[in-house]
Amino acid sequence: MAFRVRVITASEHAAFNATQPAVSFLQTPAWASVKSEWGSQSLGWFDDRGRLVGAGLVLYRRLPGFRTSLAYLPEGPVIDWVSDDLAGWLDPLVDHLKRSGAFAVRIGTTTAACTWSAETVKSAIADPEITRLSDVPPDSVDDTADRVRTQLRDLGWRPPKEEEGFSAGQPRWVFQVPLAGKDEDQLLKGMNQLWRRNIKKAGKAGVTVTQGSVEDLPGFYRLYLETAKRDHFVLRPFSYFPAMFEALLAEDKDRIRLYLAHHEGDLVAATVWIRVGGHAWYSYGASATAKREVRGSNAVQWKMMTDALAAGCTVYNLRGITDTVDKNSPHLGLIQFKVGTGGEAVEYLGEWDLPLNRLLYKAFDVYMSRRG
Repeated sequence: MAFRVRVITASEHAAFNATQPAVSFLQTPAWASVKSEWGSQSLGWFDDRGRLVGAGLVLYRRLPGFRTSLAYLPEGPVIDWVSDDLAGWLDPLVDHLKRSGAFAVRIGTTTAACTWSAETVKSAIADPEITRLSDVPPDSVDDTADRVRTQLRDLGWRPPKEEEGFSAGQPRWVFQVPLAGKDEDQLLKGMNQLWRRNIKKAGKAGVTVTQGSVEDLPGFYRLYLETAKRDHFVLRPFSYFPAMFEALLAEDKDRIRLYLAHHEGDLVAATVWIRVGGHAWYSYGASATAKREVRGSNAVQWKMMTDALAAGCTVYNLRGITDTVDKNSPHLGLIQFKVGTGGEAVEYLGEWDLPLNRLLYKAFDVYMSRRG
């Protein structure tokens, strides 16, 4: 089937997303307001009967000194990725973006390729001979992923190389907790003994978890600064967070939440929770160095998971991990913390690039890498 791709309104885009079981929050029209340093368009795919059957948020980043841009669809577009004719979906997109002056296109398919259970991940961590999870046979493999991968390669798309790219990408490896068909007891029983003990310990210590508001973001940011200094990650400016809350709440009054864990009046942990349809994300987190023993981080995660369950979500996504299980890697602690939830590590097909002007594509890559 031949599809037409054209610009649609934000309301048309939001209405289409509402018909889907789940859509990445990065593919909501509201996200364009969060990424205000990029240009943006909402695009729609129309079939031969004029029906809107796909949608995508495109972000445009201008190459300095040129009248041309990278066209980026983070974790999108929302199309039929299991189709045997991806060319029918992607070629009209590329044609539109060429006319819009793009020198390259980056898409982010959310097709899951492989899944490793918590038990498999723990066994890999315990094995001194294994340094990467990708060296371990997965518990499940999606045959659809191979078909998608083959089609993308045949169409000239290519995945960014490991540790390279525009420094604008989304994680290919994530850790998530399946929620479908579970109740709270089953969710708790699926966690490891340490997580269950820490959740119980937080309750006994008197940790309380509540939902905050935009007015509480300064408190969250103070913890965020403390966490960044301790864990050595790159900070976002404070202004990013009020802008994100304003944009996402304008689209849906329950799209984003701020959770606050207090102990005897002290803020000990704070997190940001985002939900679209049946998918909930742990988006940002921060914790105090003091009072680590009261386990506020475990308490706030448990509250977000149970709230996602109560909201009818089928997946709670703890976002990015790396595939390292190397005992000497600084990233090992992250996967160890997340694996305690009893969820699963998932490798997605991730992001794929289509250079339309190879010279400018390379120049932009160099420019972004120098920006850090």
